[in-house]
Amino acid sequence: MAVRKVNNNLNVISNNLREFREKQNLSQAELVAKLNLLGIPIHKNDISLIENNKRTVKDYEIWGIIRVLDIKFEELFYDVEKKLDY
Repeated sequence: MAVRKVNNNLNVISNNLREFREKQNLSQAELVAKLNLLGIPIHKNDISLIENNKRTVKDYEIWGIIRVLDIKFEELFYDVEKKLDY
């Protein structure tokens, strides 16, 4: 089964995720550890793939990212229109 893309994107949060993670001085491994504590099974490589737009993001991963980074849904999805070409 082929993975579907929108305008050649596997996700639209890649840049925002990296930006918020780095603003909080969290390494990818630290983010993963916090997500794992919430029961979200994710690996450091997964975060790298998401941030490099090479992996889709599951809804429960988005929930965990928002919770761990203490941001709003809207912040994580800020300015995604650029990737969607709206």
